[in-house]
Formats: sequence, structure tokens, C-alpha cells
Amino acid sequence: MNNVQSLSHTAWECKYHVVWIPKYRKKKLYGKIREHLGALLTDLARQKECTVVEGHLMGDHVHMLISIPPKYAVSQVIGFIKGKSAINIARTYVGQRKNFTGQNF
Repeated sequence: MNNVQSLSHTAWECKYHVVWIPKYRKKKLYGKIREHLGALLTDLARQKECTVVEGHLMGDHVHMLISIPPKYAVSQVIGFIKGKSAINIARTYVGQRKNFTGQNF
């Protein structure tokens, strides 16, 4: 019971195993992107009061065990992390500063 976290009226332990892939399962997660993405995912999760318990970046997919408070929907948090990380990668590695319409990673 030492892993139980609490909010003002609840005690909880919600951990989710999430896996996602780049479009068409292309092998894009390697080298500098891989190093950068690990820290980025942890920082983005922290912005939503979540904790990345464990994570693995493979060449063509991401495994993440994430602890999400019950006040957030899982889809909301994962959508936030995926969206913001894709924008950051586009800005950092593709050189695109704005107008991400129609772009994919």
C-alpha cells in the first residue's frame, strides 16, 4: 500500500501500459531523436501531474507505463503527450517552425 497516492478526497493507484507507433510503423525512433524523446516524454507527463514509471523506446514504437491521476482521462493525457512531442520533434529535427497542418510523424 506504499505506492498509493492521494488527492483531497481519494486514494488511488492508476497505472496504464500504453503503446503507440509512428504512422505506417516507420522506424524513425533512433539516434538523437531517441535520446531527446525520453526526456521530453517525462517532462510532458509531469506537466499533466503524471509520472512515467517505466518506458522503452523501440525503433518503431513506444512502450510506456504511466501513472495518471483519476481526475484526468487517459486519452486526454496521451493525446497531449503525443501531440506536443510531435510538434517538438518537428521544430527540433525537421526545422519547421509553424503550420503543422497535414504533417505527420
